[in-house]
Formats: sequence, structure tokens, C-alpha cells
Amino acid sequence: MLYLLLFAFGGLIFFGLISFALVYFFYGGEAVRSLFMSELKYPGAFKIVLVGQQLGLFLTPAVLLSIVEGKRLPKFYGMTFPKINLLLLAAILSICWMPLMGFANEWNQKMVFPEFLKGVEAWMREMEDSGIKATEAMLKMNNPVALFVNLLVIAVTPAICEEFIFRGAVQRTIFRLKSNPHVAIWLSAAIFSAIHFQFYGFLPRLLLGAAFGYVYFWTGSIWYAVFAHFLNNAYAVSVAYYLQANNQSYTNADDIQMPWYGYLISAILTLALFKFLKNTTDRKKEGELNSSDLSLKP
Repeated sequence: MLYLLLFAFGGLIFFGLISFALVYFFYGGEAVRSLFMSELKYPGAFKIVLVGQQLGLFLTPAVLLSIVEGKRLPKFYGMTFPKINLLLLAAILSICWMPLMGFANEWNQKMVFPEFLKGVEAWMREMEDSGIKATEAMLKMNNPVALFVNLLVIAVTPAICEEFIFRGAVQRTIFRLKSNPHVAIWLSAAIFSAIHFQFYGFLPRLLLGAAFGYVYFWTGSIWYAVFAHFLNNAYAVSVAYYLQANNQSYTNADDIQMPWYGYLISAILTLALFKFLKNTTDRKKEGELNSSDLSLKP
């Protein structure tokens, strides 16, 4: 864990310098100043810095940890080529859990603190509002090129970088400390959610992180979690693009009401599919183990 923190600090500085140099080259000194002032005048510059942050803070420590451990990256994180049937199952899971995550988000948004914690609540609300403004600025798209760029910045890059650090590095490190997969999955999911500093979305992000964690733990390959993460983010980007293309507001795209039984169906289907995923991967592992045993017989 200490290695991860040190590598994250170094990676953030290194890629931060590179990203700000690129911002200065493409947008000029005014764009650099606006970023330091937390202004959103230059969404393109903000996207460059965001990618740099993802690479430095998340992907770099995950890669360097495998080097320190003396393990090859594909073996260390389980980078076996994904199978079509499991990718399809991960996609169906991602669709089925969306209403459930929406319900968790709706419930989380109604969070109210007692009077003596109103200062904390105000700080959390300020962080939430700041994050929402940044997201809305990034999601402004008026052509397919902007959609493609946003898919790279908001869907592809975080899916790879965040899964390698939180599911790959943090989850496996906690598992080595506690030897309990459930503790490792939920603790890494809590860290994943908290580090976004959007506490009014903490619960749905916690559940998503746990979902990605179980997908990774049962399949043994990081790519299924990356794929599920990509689909979740790509859906949000695509919906925002569709709404803007049809002259509709995209800022309240998540405010979709559903009857209570819709959430119940979502929960039942999600749990059933997780059970099916676990059984499928367990049978696959047993088959590989039996094949290995047979190959050792004279």
C-alpha cells in the first residue's frame, strides 16, 4: 500500500507536468491559469489534465507495483484474453443493474445530516456541485468527433486506469492482508467511491465498485471489469450526446422515475446473473483443474 501511495504521488507529478505542458502548447497560458483557478473556460484543456491524472494517479502505480513485485503485468493482474460469452454476460449485467444503481443514487441524493454536522454537509454539497459542473462542461457535445473524444476520455481511459488500480492493485493488496475476498472487494470499492469526492453519489459508486470487484474476482481477468466499467461510462456519454442532438436537456438525464417493482426486478436479475457468473466461472476453473490433473498422470 505504501508503494502504491508513493508511486501515485510521483505519477501524479510526472503526468501533471506533461498535461499542463500540453495545455500550454495547445491552448496557451490563459488556459493553464484558468485550470489553477478551477474555472471551466477550456473543457478541452480540462480533459487533457483529466487524462494525465488518470494515467499518473491510477495506472502508473498499478504498473510499477507489478515491477516491484517482480511479476509480469499480464500474470500479475490476470490479463487473459476475454471470452465472448463472459463479455456478453458482463454486458447484460451492466444493463440489469442500471435501475438498481439509479435507485441507490436517488436515495443517496436525499442524504441529510444532523444539525451539528451541517458544516460537513455544506462541504460535501459544494464538492458535489463542483463535480456536477465539471461533468456537465465535459459532456457538451455537438458532433460525432466530440462524442468520440468523450468516449476516450470519460469511458475508455477511466475504465482501464481505475480498474487496474482499484480492482487490480488495491483489491489484491487488501486480499493479501485479510485473506477475505469480500472484505477486499468492499474496502477497495469504498476507496474507489470516496476518492471521487462526490459524496452524494457515494452509494451507487460503492455498489458499482463492488460489482466490478466481484466480476474481477470470479473471472480472474481484469478485462471483464474494464469492459463493465466502460459500458457504464459510455452509456452516460451516449445518452448525453443523444439528448443534445435532439435539443433536449442532458443535465437531468439521471432523473428517470421507475415504479418500485422495476427496481425489484433489477435487483433480482442482477443477483441471479451474478450467481450464474460465479457458477459459470467455477465450472470453468474446475474443468481446467481436472484437465491439469489428467495431464500429470503417467
